[in-house]
Amino acid sequence: MVPVPYVTRADALAAVRNPLALIAARWTPTPRTVRRAALSALVMSVVIVVTGGAVRLTGSGLGCPTWPKCTADSLTTTSAMGFHGVIEFGNRMLTYVLCAAVGWAIVAARSEKPYRRSLTRLGWAQFWIVMGNAILGGIVVLVGLNPYTVAAHFLLSSALIAVATVMWQRTREGDGAPRPLVGRPVQQMVWFLVLAATLLIAVGTVVTGAGPHAGDSREVERMPLDWETVSKLHAVLAWIVVTLTFALWFVLKAVDAPPAPLARTRELFVILLAQGVIGYVQYFTKLPEALVGLHMLGSCLVWIGVLRVLLALRERPEVVADLPGPSAEMTIGTRA
Repeated sequence: MVPVPYVTRADALAAVRNPLALIAARWTPTPRTVRRAALSALVMSVVIVVTGGAVRLTGSGLGCPTWPKCTADSLTTTSAMGFHGVIEFGNRMLTYVLCAAVGWAIVAARSEKPYRRSLTRLGWAQFWIVMGNAILGGIVVLVGLNPYTVAAHFLLSSALIAVATVMWQRTREGDGAPRPLVGRPVQQMVWFLVLAATLLIAVGTVVTGAGPHAGDSREVERMPLDWETVSKLHAVLAWIVVTLTFALWFVLKAVDAPPAPLARTRELFVILLAQGVIGYVQYFTKLPEALVGLHMLGSCLVWIGVLRVLLALRERPEVVADLPGPSAEMTIGTRA
């Protein structure tokens, strides 16, 4: 049996004041563990978006009609609330799983040796985004699935995915100054791609807000826009993103770019093609729920793919500590 370590009163006080520091003093995760922790937070940030979409697509958005309780008298769903209550309450419970994944990422980053402040801050940024989005999710319920709050809820989830993606990438890099792998014109082209992808996601929330899947079987307010017109604008932006990605791949080949940017661009192009097929099929088949759910998953993967292309344009080496040179006395002694 492993002996239980003796905990002094000072240890207990230190744990209350700064539990992360106490854990870091007693545990050093491997780099692989830190990468897995960051990846788990990223995966859960995507899962929570997809399951949130399932809540809307099954008409369960008001399955729990109030917040933070499920009903005025019950914290959890009741049998009288049926299938919709189970779906909505289950999605709420997944928020705790997301919190656990983000918490593990924070603990792992804080305990890594040497300590990387930037990595830990990325973990805490995810935590506060999750907390803010949980409150915003409650507001969405309290205002009866107002489409503007639903859109804001999704956009904040996209911000969470962005921070989680950056943290996952940073776990595989050093803390040295970033060194660009491509020239400035290519970097500017990628930033245009990021901007186009951001607009694509934002307009996608408007398509949802004006579309038929309101999130509940009852009458729910919709954005006063023509759904087909907004969908066509969304498709135009999608084609812009595809065109920029295709052109970027040719440019990277022409300038003989390193393998990483080329690989990330190729992966993004494949994701975009699959997402485009799903998007057109769901449009011409009157938005079946299963395809809309797949399209939401694809939206997350496209966003991650775009960010990975951006992050692949530079490298960050490990920081190597400068070794102290020979002292003046040793130098004089050697000459003597």
